[in-house]
Amino acid sequence: MTPRLSRRAFVRHSGVGLLSFCVAGCRLEMSPAEAHRRGIPFQVLSEDEVTTLEAYGETLLPGSAKAGLAHFIDHQLGAPAVDQMLIIKYLGVDPPFASFYSSGLGNLDAAAKARHKSPFALLSADQRIALTGQLAQANPDGWDGPPAPFLYFVLRNDALDVVYGTQAGVESLGLPYMAHIEPPSRWGD
Repeated sequence: MTPRLSRRAFVRHSGVGLLSFCVAGCRLEMSPAEAHRRGIPFQVLSEDEVTTLEAYGETLLPGSAKAGLAHFIDHQLGAPAVDQMLIIKYLGVDPPFASFYSSGLGNLDAAAKARHKSPFALLSADQRIALTGQLAQANPDGWDGPPAPFLYFVLRNDALDVVYGTQAGVESLGLPYMAHIEPPSRWGD
């Protein structure tokens, strides 16, 4: 039996943020941001889900797409549930989590189409912000997935983890980096 690896142990041993991606049959370790820059193929999320996720992430936290939000989530969804570091794991939701993200992103797109006749990713910034504000409060008519406010909460926290969960992210806020567990090397660059 494989021993369970806690989030804290994973951080201590791997320097969180360095993920292992399979590229052309070779395993490469890189940050989610590097995976985004390199255009590493997605394994779990569909192209439409990635497009919606990146647009929603940018609405929730500008810079999250470039920081590799979609790559982070895709990578985590492809890992064994015990090793995943997605915030949803710690909120009492039973794995697998892929259906949560798939259903939530599909409903987000459906809500955008119902309201604006366009997928979420093609809405103007003002339309995205207005719809996101509504979704943070309640499910819109026709919503048939995880509660919209819960999806908002989960994806906002995933975006925060990716953008500010690195030494560089903390320092970008003008704060000193004071990790209680120092990673073995800088990551997230």
